[in-house]
Amino acid sequence: MSAIRSPLSDEARTITGEALQGALIDLIDLSLFAKQLHWNVTGRTFRSVHHQLDDVVELARRYADQTAERAVAIGVNPDGQSTTVARGTHLHGVEVGYVADEKVVRLVTEVLAGVITRMRTRMDATEKPDPVTQDLIIDIVHDLEEQHWMFQAMI
Repeated sequence: MSAIRSPLSDEARTITGEALQGALIDLIDLSLFAKQLHWNVTGRTFRSVHHQLDDVVELARRYADQTAERAVAIGVNPDGQSTTVARGTHLHGVEVGYVADEKVVRLVTEVLAGVITRMRTRMDATEKPDPVTQDLIIDIVHDLEEQHWMFQAMI
């Protein structure tokens, strides 16, 4: 078995690896959170909220894959297992059953704000140790902030 050698120093790899692992957990968790609401949203604006949640899920899944692959590229093993995500979550769950569209919009807006805050911290942390990873996180923040804006506009 061959190990992937990192182009980064040990310290830079550690800082960057922690940022990527935190981002991976947030993104996997966000995709599950949004999909749960997608399945259970009800109300007058069901269709638009239902479709907007699909956009969040797609974004989170796409960036989770890119985040994990970046980790491997720098010699860090990503861990996206359900137990790891459950241990590391910052997101609160949602009640089981139907959820009114207005409540869904508020919940998603709040969750996106928290994820964005943590991603911006990771963006700052990776500026010097690995600008390539920082660029990935900048892209993630860009797209999350767009979704945040779109959900805020529905309130």
